[in-house]
Amino acid sequence: MFKQTGKFILNFLDQLGQAASMVYSCLFWLFKAPLEFTQTIQQTVKIGVDSIIVTTLTSLFTGMVLALQAGTTMRSILSEPLYIGTIVGFSLIRELGPVLTSFVVAGRAGAAVTAEIGTMKVTEQIDALYTLGTNPVRFLVIPRIIAFMIAIPILSLCANISGMFGGFLVSVNALSVSSDVYIKDITTFLGMDDVMHGFIKSLFFAFMIAVVCCYKGLNTRGGAEGVGKSTTSAVVTSMVLILVMDYFLTAILNAVGI
Repeated sequence: MFKQTGKFILNFLDQLGQAASMVYSCLFWLFKAPLEFTQTIQQTVKIGVDSIIVTTLTSLFTGMVLALQAGTTMRSILSEPLYIGTIVGFSLIRELGPVLTSFVVAGRAGAAVTAEIGTMKVTEQIDALYTLGTNPVRFLVIPRIIAFMIAIPILSLCANISGMFGGFLVSVNALSVSSDVYIKDITTFLGMDDVMHGFIKSLFFAFMIAVVCCYKGLNTRGGAEGVGKSTTSAVVTSMVLILVMDYFLTAILNAVGI
């Protein structure tokens, strides 16, 4: 048992060190060489535009469920469905918007990035880049990290709007809440600090997903089976780290007043 635990810890630290080395290499090439602009635009479209439908649908029904649950609870306690807009808005903008968006992007775009880079690795295309004098981190990793950090905050904003619209539909049609009251609940109690809270989280989540997926792809071994394992590992690791980071980011941002 102790031997297995030791191996796990050493393996974890080894992977953490390699991922940190990749991030350092990204920062080095980011300021030393020109950005692969075409690659960055292509990856932003793949990650952002292609994910917008599933992201907005997920958030739409999440907002509807939030409004229905909050309204039912408030009605049972206070006999009136009060502050539904505030509950839905706070929940989405500060927490569920960035988290659910990151989950969806990690499962869809993150898996695709890992599989793409992993396939290049096992078919020796990465080695070919070295042979041609092109650094894989500069050519493959940096454009994808930037693309994730552009796409996820924008998708989170779309998710917030979609979720609040879903809450609006349920509040007005199922809970008989006035549309003016719902909108006033959102605009009165939500401030710019709440928006920045969710925005900062989405940036950290985007960076983490990009690093995990690119690292797993670059370290793929074992042919097609290895690509599948790397893809699964990247998605699961990203989702777990999203939840872990969410707690610590919430604690830090609340402590500094955001």
